[in-house]
Amino acid sequence: CMQIWLLEIFIWYDRRVGVDDYSSESDVIIIPSALDFVSQDEMLTPLGRLDKYAASENIFNRQMVARSLLDTLKEVSDDERDCIAVLERVSRLADDSEPTVRAELMEQVPHIAMFCQENRPSIPYAFSKYLLPIVVRYLADQNNQVRKTSQAALLVLLEQELIERYDVEAKVCPVLVELTAPDSNDDVKTEAVAIMCKMASMVGKDITERLILPRFCEMCCDCRMFHVRKVCAANFGDICSVVGQQATEEMLLPRFFQLCSDNVWGVRKACAECFMAVSCATSQEVRRTKLSTLFINLISDPSRWVRQAAFQSLGPFISTFANPSSSGQFFKEEECKNTEDRNLAEEHSILPPSISPFTLENDKEESNFMLVHSLPETMFHCTSSSESCQEAANKNEQSFDCCSIAVLPAPAPSSQEKPLSDQELYNSFNFWRTPLPKIDIDLELQETAETLDSETQEGEQEVVASASSNVTMATRKELEEMIENLEPHIDDPDVKAQVEVLSAALRASSLDPQEETTAGIGKSVDSQNELSIKDHLSFTSIQDDPVPLINDTDIVESALRYIHNDSDFSTNSSFSPEEEKKSKIQDIVPQALLDQYLSMTDPSRAQTVDTEIAKHCAYSLPGVALTLGRQNWHCLKDTYETLASDMQWKVRRTLAFSIHELAVILGDQLTAGDLVPVFNGFLKDLDEVRIGVLKHLHDFLKLLHPDKRREYLYQLQEFLVTDNSRNWRFRAELAEQLILLLDLYSARDIYDYLRPIALSLCADKVSSVRWISFKLVSEMVKKLYSAPPPTFVVDLMNELVETFCRCQKWSGRQTFAFICQTIIEDDCLPMDQFAEHLLPHLLLLASDRVPNVRVLLAKTLRQTLLEKEYFLTCVSAHQEAVEQTIVALQMDNDNDVKYFASIHPASTKIADDAMSTASSTY
Repeated sequence: CMQIWLLEIFIWYDRRVGVDDYSSESDVIIIPSALDFVSQDEMLTPLGRLDKYAASENIFNRQMVARSLLDTLKEVSDDERDCIAVLERVSRLADDSEPTVRAELMEQVPHIAMFCQENRPSIPYAFSKYLLPIVVRYLADQNNQVRKTSQAALLVLLEQELIERYDVEAKVCPVLVELTAPDSNDDVKTEAVAIMCKMASMVGKDITERLILPRFCEMCCDCRMFHVRKVCAANFGDICSVVGQQATEEMLLPRFFQLCSDNVWGVRKACAECFMAVSCATSQEVRRTKLSTLFINLISDPSRWVRQAAFQSLGPFISTFANPSSSGQFFKEEECKNTEDRNLAEEHSILPPSISPFTLENDKEESNFMLVHSLPETMFHCTSSSESCQEAANKNEQSFDCCSIAVLPAPAPSSQEKPLSDQELYNSFNFWRTPLPKIDIDLELQETAETLDSETQEGEQEVVASASSNVTMATRKELEEMIENLEPHIDDPDVKAQVEVLSAALRASSLDPQEETTAGIGKSVDSQNELSIKDHLSFTSIQDDPVPLINDTDIVESALRYIHNDSDFSTNSSFSPEEEKKSKIQDIVPQALLDQYLSMTDPSRAQTVDTEIAKHCAYSLPGVALTLGRQNWHCLKDTYETLASDMQWKVRRTLAFSIHELAVILGDQLTAGDLVPVFNGFLKDLDEVRIGVLKHLHDFLKLLHPDKRREYLYQLQEFLVTDNSRNWRFRAELAEQLILLLDLYSARDIYDYLRPIALSLCADKVSSVRWISFKLVSEMVKKLYSAPPPTFVVDLMNELVETFCRCQKWSGRQTFAFICQTIIEDDCLPMDQFAEHLLPHLLLLASDRVPNVRVLLAKTLRQTLLEKEYFLTCVSAHQEAVEQTIVALQMDNDNDVKYFASIHPASTKIADDAMSTASSTY
């Protein structure tokens, strides 16, 4: 640019003066050319140019020198002496009085250091001797921009491990400690503390404990500057995670307590934000006894900003109490002897085999742990031996593992076993008994298996006695009201079972004693047999003696108790305030913390703390649920339902994106009962919420029972309709999920339900949706071909021909060519099957009147089809037809068609030439 500017000046001057204005040669003025200046610089060596511009009085020239240092170093990299000479000049340039030059120099230091490391044989000590002292010196520079640049450069050098450990201890840490001295500049001190905190994770535990930790503890108590304390509080968790548990509890926690009670709210807020990281570095005892109390103080802080930060950190802090032995995320595959159960276990790798919902119907409020240990041992089958189960029951650490696998499909009774009588199957204790009284889990864990057995036997006697003494509680009106309330939910299997029981009890109340006994037993036995077959659950005989028939009062009483104690369908009004409070009690997390977390859905919190507090609650709910374990889901169930019906769509969206994770945590039974209704609601919500469940549709549906999973086939079509028709990413995500769903459904379901959606997506207006839809159709062809009967895949290919190949629009015919190309590339069909069903129709496109269709056909034949061994080695009529078509395309009137039919371009992938033949986006 400078040269062009000079040339323009010279030309202008020549035109102004003119040759005719000079009368003699002596009067001629010779003006030097701009090229002369360029040639002078070109004649200089790299070091000469460096010296020339480094000594310039022009600031921009010196900046240019700093910016071009790396290029200069590369030019002289072959000569070690020249490299050292360049680095020596860097040291002199570091003394420049202009801050912008120093800042520009510091930006280049990491790049120069990297170059020096890669060329270590030539200049092994260059960085340590010449560059590192500049970086360290600039940390105390008077100019703020220079300091910030040097701090960033230091962190990059440490992260890239470009500084030797010795230099870190001898040159870096001492300078930082000196900069944090009491007499240091306030800004420099604050920045030095921040650098020390950030570099701790890079230099390791040893250097941090010896050189950084003592000064950090002093800075936490800096009485003069709250900015320093605030920086310490903000980075407290990072220091704790580096030094470990012992140093954290002995040296850091006392300072952390001081910071949490600091008189500046900004310091306390910073403590609340890093509370989870601090908690992770402490023991469970310290976490429970000290940190939980400290956190409660932050939640009730006078400052709204502190409370807001504390509530945002509440869920993460609760998650630090997670204990694998209590969260229920265990599974022992070797204990599954049934093949079907093992396959299910492999699919849900962290889910323990779930207890049948029929077994849980009486005690859904109690944990799985309490349920298994309070039922008589003969009421369920254990896949391992009875001795091993008894052994596991006596061990606190293994007790939940045993209960996780305790109730499994029992083996079919052998021919020698005596079949169960109707009376034994309809034992009121087995099915419709009153729940056992709630027992504190900690007390139960301390008791032996013999004590448990004796207590459950006593409980059995008490239950039978209570069932006969409270007959007068049941009335016909109560039964009718309960049946009427349950009718709208009759689609749920559990509700259906309850309605059948209540109906039997209602009929029994209107019959004479003999008729009601017979009818009640018959109906109940049929209901139980149906449910037992469906849930693969069988029971062994408790005793060989026949059980006397029960009367109608037993049926009515047990049915009422069964409904009233079912946590899934009982309303909040059925509990007194004391009982409601007890239902939220657990022993995993300090109860005060859980109570505060549950209060985050209180509308008053949005007014006094944070308008988005419900969103933060929803965001951390899966972590809290994992911490409490599925046995304590009843503590969170009401909160989850409140969040799922929140008026803010952002709250519902957050839950929608994590519902599949929560399903893994809770297991299939709780998912079916508590999450499926919420999931169904999200499917009908706003697009912003629906996209959450759509993105993880496969992850959620694969956790459901196959029968429940099939119900969603009818709703997949609804995803094609969105609030905004231009929301094409929604449809693209649907195509992605359908590819994954192919593995979850049978060939019949794929053909009947998924096929119409896939064909609709292939005709979408947006090219990105069509591309993924082509992949969907090809995977569908592969799935249907590998699954019997073969008529499905043949019918699908015929429909592709009718819908696209014979389409009146050229885009439809082009779509057919794209689908064929994808099928060939992905080997979705054997080539003989492709040649028989699709190839003849594909070759007919050679005479298509639209050049774009013929271009794509030429690409498909030349780049994809002829690459297959079937068409390279097998001589057949199909091969001859392909060759004849290619010859015809080579003589096409369109140059692009002839080009792709005649040669083999280097690019052979379908996406590389997509835009050349695809229609516009809309």
